[in-house]
Parts: sequence; C-alpha cells; structure tokens
Amino acid sequence: MARENTRKHVPDLKALQRTCDVNYLALMKLLPNGAAVGESVSVGISEQVLFVLRVLETAPYTWHVSIEQCTPGLPCFMRMKVKVRLYHDVRMAEVCASQQIFALQPSYHYPNENMHHPNEKEQVNLFLAEWLKCCLYHGFSTVKQL
Repeated sequence: MARENTRKHVPDLKALQRTCDVNYLALMKLLPNGAAVGESVSVGISEQVLFVLRVLETAPYTWHVSIEQCTPGLPCFMRMKVKVRLYHDVRMAEVCASQQIFALQPSYHYPNENMHHPNEKEQVNLFLAEWLKCCLYHGFSTVKQL
C-alpha cells in the first residue's frame, strides 16, 4: 500500500524572487516602453518559431502580459502560453497562469488530482527565465504590432 506524502512543499522565496527579478529585466527589454493595452511584440527565434507578447492590462504599478507561442503546425496543447504579472514598483515579474493552470498556487501537495508538481510555480518561473534568455540571445526580430 502506497504512503501519501503529507508534507507540503515550502518554496525557496529568495530563489523565486531572484528569478522574478531576472524575468522582469528581460521582459522590459522585449516590451515597448509605456506599452498600452492591446499592444503586442513578436519575437522570432527561427523561421518556424515565433512568440507574441501582448499587454493585457496596465495599471500604475502593474501590467499583465500574455506570452504565446505561434508555431504553425504545432498542436495548440503543445504551444507555450503563460500570463505574467509585472510589478513595476519592485521590478519583478511572476507567472500567474500557465497552459491550463489559471491560478498557480505557491505549492501543491503531492500526489494531487491534477498531477501538479509540488514546486510548479517555481518551475514555471524558471522556464520563463530560460525562455526569455533564449529570446534575448537568439531572437532575430522584434516587431511591434498594434
């Protein structure tokens, strides 16, 4: 009989904050200054891989931005899609939704019904950091769209 792990994952807040700091700086390099709601930027990584960053909401201290992979021929469920909240006052960006997870929790009990990893939020923010690094290093174009 399998024993269920009852201990809840405790996130490493310092590491998560560092990742969010790096994500903020990278996103601000890709997004236009003073972006308005509905504005978007396309970043090409290769001939087949294109990402679109779209500003969903703006407020004095926060923005909500969606990042979506637009690769022809790739099934929708395999395309990267995240929503990121940018906090301008503290210069941090955190993933608040990813794929079919509409509200990421700080940690999850494991195992769980939806098979989320105990540190799902940390992993998604680290993935965003790697993706942004790739865009800044390999991205061959950024095109502002209205």
